[in-house]
Amino acid sequence: MPAGFSPSELAYLLPEFVLTLGALLVLLADAFLSRDRRGAVIGLSLVVLAATGAALAWVGAPHQTIARGLLSMDAFGLFFKVLVLVAAALTLLMSGPYLAAEAMPAGAYSFLVLAATLGMFFMASGVELITIFIGLETMAVAFYILAGLLKPNPRSNEAAVKYFLLGAFSLGILLYGMSLLYGLTGSTNLGTIAAAVANPAAVGRPLLLVAVILVVAGLAFKIAAVPFHMWAPDVYEGAPTPITAFISVGSKAASFAMLLRIVVLGLPSMAEEWRTLFYVLSVLSMTAGNIAALTQTNLKRMLAYSSIAHAGYLLIGIVAATPRGISAMLIYLAVYTLMQLGAFGILVLMRRGDSAGDEIQDLNGLFQRQPAAAVAMLVFLLSLGGIPPTAGFMGKFWLFGAAVEAGYVWLAVVAVLNSVVSLYYYLRVVVAMWTREPEGLEPRMRPALALTLALALAGTLVLGLYPRPLFDLAETSAKSLGSAVWAPSR
Repeated sequence: MPAGFSPSELAYLLPEFVLTLGALLVLLADAFLSRDRRGAVIGLSLVVLAATGAALAWVGAPHQTIARGLLSMDAFGLFFKVLVLVAAALTLLMSGPYLAAEAMPAGAYSFLVLAATLGMFFMASGVELITIFIGLETMAVAFYILAGLLKPNPRSNEAAVKYFLLGAFSLGILLYGMSLLYGLTGSTNLGTIAAAVANPAAVGRPLLLVAVILVVAGLAFKIAAVPFHMWAPDVYEGAPTPITAFISVGSKAASFAMLLRIVVLGLPSMAEEWRTLFYVLSVLSMTAGNIAALTQTNLKRMLAYSSIAHAGYLLIGIVAATPRGISAMLIYLAVYTLMQLGAFGILVLMRRGDSAGDEIQDLNGLFQRQPAAAVAMLVFLLSLGGIPPTAGFMGKFWLFGAAVEAGYVWLAVVAVLNSVVSLYYYLRVVVAMWTREPEGLEPRMRPALALTLALALAGTLVLGLYPRPLFDLAETSAKSLGSAVWAPSR
């Protein structure tokens, strides 16, 4: 039995055990299957994710802290675990045709996706800095390898090297901030850190402020917030398209879970300081991301800068630091996952022959060539832009409303103006799909990819028309995080 775990506590870790053993099983199965059996490996990986989901449903949200304060089994962690499971499942579902086109190894690919998902699980549940760090590195190392898995492709190699080097640099900053917190408080447990920081006489305030700045800077890299965003466009463009999709949604969701755990549970008495930092990061990310996206002709780079802007929108919830602000952020993460994965699913569809299919001109005349795909992409782009009746509109409405309710009216105004700017580059793609003459090879819709797009499209529309179940779930999850930092409206 692992040290620090009681038999009853091990039961709470059933999802993590299922995911770990399943990932090893996928790797073992790949050794006995021929390279042309990619579908079987992907199918087995989806079964592993389904079994993990069943284990999550069985464990539920008991609101227990286990393993001597290392992990918290609560509704907040459960929300993010379900979210990354959905993202991983849709990523694998759309990966089959792409792996065949690129002649990529399905076993190593699937194993690394499952390993990254396992790291995200620990990031979502960790309430101790070392636990969070282990989860972060498990995810990051898997993504470093996945980004460079297109070995003959120079852009993929470049993406992996840049991601690794900048990731190591940001990790150093984050670890330095964490080490300062440990040195000042004598603990790596977030609850103990919060209690120590709350006593100004016991902790040096100037040095504590430096620690907070370093931790925020390290976390800002993981969510690709300006000015720590420079890795995102190159990594998004060079990585395999399904992995780009998974990085943009799964990594972002897990990083926001980690960020919330650290600032809300560990640094509630420093709320004014980190609110100010996140306010600046939010404005810079929204503005710089949308302006840079205006000039992009490569769709993966455009969606990368769009992702940076969406990180800025999501930071509004942390700036508000109210139950509604945090729940609005969770809602937006959920709808962003669906619409972003759907948009990247269309790029996977466009990968044909020697064409990567990731330029705007590759989508010229898509409505004449593949009407269903054009309609789906239209919905995804309108949702990313925040147009009703899509889920993106409901997410932004709730998020911007939380900023106004908390007294950050100007932040909400900046966010609305940036949403208007974003419509220009989203509509450029729509114009290419619906009004220009068809170019390139005929895209072929395979069943697995069709199912991925159908699920993402259904979620984007249903949550736009009937968002109440998601709202209730997000509110419950936000309240389970803790109430120490909830501040009255300004």
